[in-house]
Amino acid sequence: MLIGDVSRHSGVSTRMLRYYDALGLVRPTGRTLGGYREYSAEDVRRIFHVESLRSLGLSLKQIGRALEDPAFTPSALVSDLIRWTEDRLEREQELLERLRAIDASAPTGWQDVLRIVELIQGLDSTSAARRQQSVLARPEGVSVPAELLVKAVLAESDPNVAGALRWALARSGADGVAALAAGVHSEDVGIRQRAVRAIAEISEAPDATAALADALGDPDTTVRRHAALALGRRGGTAAVPVLVGMVVEGVNDVDAAEVLGTLSLDPGCADRIISALVDELAAHAADSAVRIRLAQALVELPGTAAREVLRQLTHDGDRTVALVASVFVEAVEERSPEGRGDEDS
Repeated sequence: MLIGDVSRHSGVSTRMLRYYDALGLVRPTGRTLGGYREYSAEDVRRIFHVESLRSLGLSLKQIGRALEDPAFTPSALVSDLIRWTEDRLEREQELLERLRAIDASAPTGWQDVLRIVELIQGLDSTSAARRQQSVLARPEGVSVPAELLVKAVLAESDPNVAGALRWALARSGADGVAALAAGVHSEDVGIRQRAVRAIAEISEAPDATAALADALGDPDTTVRRHAALALGRRGGTAAVPVLVGMVVEGVNDVDAAEVLGTLSLDPGCADRIISALVDELAAHAADSAVRIRLAQALVELPGTAAREVLRQLTHDGDRTVALVASVFVEAVEERSPEGRGDEDS
């Protein structure tokens, strides 16, 4: 079979067939009387073998070795090819994300494209200072896609850079809640923590509230606490159990008590909160530190019901708790016209 026929049947160009011949990879076994290359059926089969191995990413040198060396085993080479292919796909995915980020910014000229590329490169820096500077130095009028900022927020471990990124995301005016909400369900606890904190800071939208409510059930205590504080400040009563738990545990207990006080402005929720605090007082009868924190939380609650629980604590069997409760009752009654009226009567 002449070279042109082989090319038509195999789909390999005549130029490539001549190149294979020059490399010694596929040499035609015969020549016509006129000196033209003549391929046997075995030669054609070898061409298909070469093309099959090329489709796996092997170099021509590797293909030659694979076809000629009986001791050559494919296992190690295939493992290398898998690793190289994974690396290439990762680089191409990064390139695709960059192109999508540029496209989403709707650039009006190459200067806008270059500014977005500079931001992307800055965010990829190993220097936290440079990453922060790349965010803070963004020129006015340059639109930065929310997806780009959200990705950086979820990946950033440096607290200063993370704060700058959350500020930039809020300043962008874009709705990144959906992308951040996806981070709330990540397997990586660090990503979940960063997602909840960002949602808490940048958005008051209903979908942000829903994402925070979902995070209340997170197995990580930090995620739950961030979500509870943010949700409680939005009026979300589902945060009450976690907030009460924070008071008991002594973690951000002052913040938790303040949020409980705000939620208690709703009379229906106030009864629920007081009941939860009273239950914890009973459960920690022997722990004065916990009982003092619970008393401090009661100070934040409006109304006579919370004040009555504090008055009962002034007779607590633990002298320290009783003294602290007495001070709290005096403070509450001094600031409360209703309390002073009870005292005068």
